[in-house]
Amino acid sequence: MIFSTGTAILVAAFPVRERGGILGINIAAVYVGLTIGPFVGGLLTEQLGWRCIFLFTALFGFMMLLLILFMAKEEWQSANGEHFDFTGSLLYAIALFAVMYGFSLLPDLQAGGLILFGIVCLFFFIRHQLRVPYPLLNIHLFRDNRVFAFSNLAALINYCATFAVTFLLSLYLQHIQALTPLQAGMILIAEPAVQASFSPLAGRLSDRFEPGIIASIGMALNVAGLIPLMFINFATSISYIVFCLIVLGLGFALFSSPNVNAAMSAVENKYYGIASATLATMRMIGQMFSMGITMLVFAVFLGDRPLDQAGGLLLQCIQLIFFILGILCCAGIFASLARGKIHK
Repeated sequence: MIFSTGTAILVAAFPVRERGGILGINIAAVYVGLTIGPFVGGLLTEQLGWRCIFLFTALFGFMMLLLILFMAKEEWQSANGEHFDFTGSLLYAIALFAVMYGFSLLPDLQAGGLILFGIVCLFFFIRHQLRVPYPLLNIHLFRDNRVFAFSNLAALINYCATFAVTFLLSLYLQHIQALTPLQAGMILIAEPAVQASFSPLAGRLSDRFEPGIIASIGMALNVAGLIPLMFINFATSISYIVFCLIVLGLGFALFSSPNVNAAMSAVENKYYGIASATLATMRMIGQMFSMGITMLVFAVFLGDRPLDQAGGLLLQCIQLIFFILGILCCAGIFASLARGKIHK
């Protein structure tokens, strides 16, 4: 609910000429949280145990709820009078759950059946959306809007190629380099810190220049950050890891807010909600696929072996996953460039 509405609220509340800058500030706020998170998480885990992290998160969530109640006064309905598509919602939920859960069960045999069932439900969902007057997801946004379609595809590929990086490096730093959770968290701060610093600038640039070009440059930088990570080993220095994280952080900053700006600028006002929700869905699906690829490689090569006993085999798995993610990110550059021009 948060991811689906936040971007739509911002885009609707500010003029077009300020859109990229506002989205950049929003994404920078996300990355500030991601910057603080690993450090605070490592500190809490070492001092109070990992369970207290949930209480800590709930406390901040309650504080935000109070802020929203007191500060968010304006409301609007751009699709007032339209009926909600319950049938489409049910088909979509079943399809997404079946595909994602099936993917998490790979390489078990039942995974294939679940994925196939999800694809069939997805087919009927799309067919249903093309027939109803008020669809849950307007398929024409993808079929007739090249900018919107390729912006979402680029987002899907980007999150699929980058989300597992922090997870993999946290395993590498703790199980290969033998660092503590707090030490690993402080190193991993580098990527979101750079993202938070450069996202507002990237957003403002996307208001002046073609967002697709800036986003594609960001995707290329992500490739440049992933390639060196394919060659990490037992003797890799911490400065080498930090450098890769800085490059990835800069790449993600240049990609994220311009890509969102391109997608939201390509639709009419009444579609802001669905466009924001679609981008959020692409992000979450990409993140799940990223972790799915990681878990699949671990399942095939590590099996039931504990990570703290895997040693060199764990390192080989991490290298292989970074190679796969790098190839995916290369494909994302072409998807980003294929969207065409937004500023006309």
